Formats: sequence, structure tokens, C-alpha cells
Amino acid sequence: MSVAGTYKAVVKSPMGDQNGTFTVVPAEGDSFTGSLVGSLGSMDVVDGKIDGNTLTWKMNMTVPMPMTLDCEATVDGDQLTGSVNAGAFGAMPLTGQREG
Repeated sequence: MSVAGTYKAVVKSPMGDQNGTFTVVPAEGDSFTGSLVGSLGSMDVVDGKIDGNTLTWKMNMTVPMPMTLDCEATVDGDQLTGSVNAGAFGAMPLTGQREG
């Protein structure tokens, strides 16, 4: 099953649940592009890689402070589970449900 799609995502952050829409668009080879759009704005996927049903990518956060987020998630059917690593703030759980 393809990992492509639009997911209603929730990141459990120290500032509370951050809800957003995460899009996964497979590109050339094992790469993907997309974005996470939520209450803190939009972050594009950087260096997105697909390995089977596992996704790894980075996002450059600017609000509330600039930092690079290292992300990993596994897609199982229409469910996405993983984590967002925010450096000194540690890893935050990520979950998502594919829409449509």
C-alpha cells in the first residue's frame, strides 16, 4: 500500500497537542515531498525518504523558535505513528489518520 496521502496529524508537544495536516507526495526514487500545515504555520518536508512503509524527513521550524525537527513515522493501513525529535526538547509522539 502506498504511503502517499493527506493525514490529520497530531504532535504531542510540551505546548500541548499541535494539530495539523501532513501531506506525503512520493517523488523520484525513494524520496517524498510534502508539508505539515497547522496552527503554527506551514513547514515543508526536507530530505524526505521512503523505506517500505517507513518515512524519515526533516522540517525547519521557525515558530516559536528556529530549529530543525528530525521526524520518523510508519504507515500501517490508514494510520501513521512516529515521532518528531526537537533537539534539546526531546522526541514528541506523532500520530495521524489518512483522510479520504
